[in-house]
Amino acid sequence: MKITMAHGSGGESTSKLIESVFAKHFKNQFLDKLEDSAVVPGNGRLAVTTDSFVVTPIEFPGGDIGRLSICGTVNDLLMSGAKPMYLTCGCILEEGLDIEVLDRVIASMAKTAKEAGVVIITGDTKVIENKGGTPGLIINTSGVGFISEDLDVPGPLKLQDGDKIVLSGNLGDHHAAILGTRMGIESNIVSDNAPLVEMVQKLLDNNIRVHAMRDVTRGGLGTVLNEFASASQCSIELNEDELPVSPAVKDFCGILGLDPMYMGNEGKMVLSVHPDDADEALLLIRQSKYGENAAIVGKVKKSQDSADNNNVTVRTKIGGKRVVGLMYGEGLPRIC
Repeated sequence: MKITMAHGSGGESTSKLIESVFAKHFKNQFLDKLEDSAVVPGNGRLAVTTDSFVVTPIEFPGGDIGRLSICGTVNDLLMSGAKPMYLTCGCILEEGLDIEVLDRVIASMAKTAKEAGVVIITGDTKVIENKGGTPGLIINTSGVGFISEDLDVPGPLKLQDGDKIVLSGNLGDHHAAILGTRMGIESNIVSDNAPLVEMVQKLLDNNIRVHAMRDVTRGGLGTVLNEFASASQCSIELNEDELPVSPAVKDFCGILGLDPMYMGNEGKMVLSVHPDDADEALLLIRQSKYGENAAIVGKVKKSQDSADNNNVTVRTKIGGKRVVGLMYGEGLPRIC
């Protein structure tokens, strides 16, 4: 069965679609009321985020747009030190979309939300005309998380001299999985899309002095670290030998001339950590789900000179040094 314009009319077809797909998978005490808004228990300090997902294709090796929408929103909340709690879900469906595909995507969302410990409490569905091509799906998710009153919220303005840069795992898997699928390249590369709840919670529970956290998505590690350096007026020095990249992604990059430093990810984060806590932070991340390939990849230098330069450099395998600038132009579009 396919999505038709009648599914967006607000009438019987809309009700049946909501009941047979969305309410079936998202069933909980808040959403079951099917009201236009939800009333939920709260807290003093809130983190709020919203994101829209337009990835092509909507199902890809290792994931789909549904899992991606949960991971992206949950990870954004985590990076502010919040405990993710509630999500909304807005879906824009193109006429002609196979309802079986939609059902798989929504089931994947529900499974990932359960893994991340969040509840989808309200949502909205619209249907639009298909302008040609394969019928698609766009998802918007907004999220709310709670921040402990005694937490010094990490941020890009807070990097300190001597901080160690910790990366939670391999670079480039999501980018390579999406691009490889579009180009018909056969490989064993799968997307890294994942909720990073466990590793962040362990860092907070063990009072690791995290000065900045960011999930490494579009623009890649190079872009995130340039934003850190600019905000904190410091320099960041990386070691090429320490940057984790899988052999399959290295080969993929070699064939297509890509740089893992600028490739998108959907299940990785980078941290600036007090040097005395860096080894413990690394161990905690490696002991967490999705963190087995974590590494300390560099350090922060903050001085009057670095304040003028605020750049990111990489010490190469042959002993040279190269500047890692902001990504120029457009990376791979529609990866999230």
